[in-house]
Amino acid sequence: MRATSTPPNTPTLVEDDRLVWVARVARLMDSQFKLPGTRFRFGLDPVLGLLPIVGDLSSFAISAVLIVTMMRHGAKGSVVVRMILNVLIDTIIGAIPLFGNIFDFAYKANDKNVQLLRAHYVEGKYQGSGKGLIAVVLIGLLVLFGLLAWGLFVFFAWLWHAVQGAW
Repeated sequence: MRATSTPPNTPTLVEDDRLVWVARVARLMDSQFKLPGTRFRFGLDPVLGLLPIVGDLSSFAISAVLIVTMMRHGAKGSVVVRMILNVLIDTIIGAIPLFGNIFDFAYKANDKNVQLLRAHYVEGKYQGSGKGLIAVVLIGLLVLFGLLAWGLFVFFAWLWHAVQGAW
């Protein structure tokens, strides 16, 4: 059944055979299973996240393959940038011990990316290249890494002085 806003003869994500598996894999990763007696849904992503390093890397790899597939089938730059941000948020915060595991159950990056793709294909909401967003993200990452490097320097300097004072 088509949504009322879909123009006639426009394929939806579900009707496009090339991308059906993207929606299926995203659902498997984020919302395939339901906790009995509740509306809470989860997928393999948070379960894999329980395995240190290997689980997070495998979830990231699957999400990356989904994004590459969506790019090959015409997702515009601005949509791809948003998808990458969703996956980076999921991967970076999901890698934090304990908190990241809880976060993985709530944040469903692949489902969000499929929604972005649907809006892009069916509703034509997202246009443009996304170059500005990429620039902002890169600058933000440089600032973040700079602050991290400075913080590590300050921490190790403090640790060095603490150890020197103990001798």
